[in-house]
Amino acid sequence: MLFDEPTSSLDPEMTSEVLDVMRGLARDGMTMVIATHDIGFAKQVADRVVFIDQGRVIEEAGAAIFDSPREARTQAFLSKRFA
Repeated sequence: MLFDEPTSSLDPEMTSEVLDVMRGLARDGMTMVIATHDIGFAKQVADRVVFIDQGRVIEEAGAAIFDSPREARTQAFLSKRFA
């Protein structure tokens, strides 16, 4: 299943409902590709992460990317998101 920013422009209650459904799909083994800026959610459910900047794949890794990104651009992005 493909998702492109599934929670953008949603109020907090609806965002929570959508993320709960997606968590359930992940638990049930649904293969999903999710384009998101919601790093916390991605960290919870991702098996693989692809960081893309200006249309280029900068880094691809497992969930460890959130704690130890290899590429400087990924490091810079994540330092802003968790600051």
